[in-house]
Amino acid sequence: MNITLPVPSRWGISADVGGRPLVWGTVEIHSIMDHKIEGSLNFRGVPIPIQGYWTENTRHLMFNSPYATFSGNLSIYDDASINTRHFLINGRLQMKQTSMMAGEYGTWVASTNTPLGQGGGTPQGQSQIPPVGAFTTSDYLNGAVDRE
Repeated sequence: MNITLPVPSRWGISADVGGRPLVWGTVEIHSIMDHKIEGSLNFRGVPIPIQGYWTENTRHLMFNSPYATFSGNLSIYDDASINTRHFLINGRLQMKQTSMMAGEYGTWVASTNTPLGQGGGTPQGQSQIPPVGAFTTSDYLNGAVDRE
């Protein structure tokens, strides 16, 4: 079954690098064409370009920024009670040589929501509550989290 990411879309993202405190930001996916992703990543107020790949059958996503490589897997959770489809990607990242934290590894989670019926694919497993990461990154995306 084909699983599609919402495009264009804006995601809240949280990353933990080298055991350091969380960093909050946004990821924008501008386009997916022939499994190639183009978009931007914004942790410090200035969007930086990203390019990567989306593999539908494995729900795997990978993208590069000038400072890090991100790899993760998509989960989808439907909540009929609020008419919302939650898209959640979590995975690992590695900082590149251009970063002050070169060689460090970390984890990341990103989420976005759409109304039910406006996003492709079916949810992972049965109807269930998404992990807390879906709510915290969504809160950031909607301005409910202090960004300092």
